[in-house]
Amino acid sequence: MCSACGFPTTQGHWSEAGAGDAHQRARARFIRARKLDAVLRRHGLTAHDDGLTPGIQISDRTGRVIIASDLREVWIAAEKLLGRAIDPLAP
Repeated sequence: MCSACGFPTTQGHWSEAGAGDAHQRARARFIRARKLDAVLRRHGLTAHDDGLTPGIQISDRTGRVIIASDLREVWIAAEKLLGRAIDPLAP
């Protein structure tokens, strides 16, 4: 549990497996968030990772925010905010 925010600690993501130190892990995390943001913007949503909050903040244009702890939860949050199913692989 984080003493600053109260969130439970999270496991590392598989995409961080080659990271040798904390700086490289943070860089991988920000790259992943930027790629998710590019995909979600096509649906009117944004993805943001501030590096402090465990997870990725998914938000819509009205300001609603859901914090997703992993990729599975990102798509669940996106569908909840949109009110419809989305295909993250659709062009």
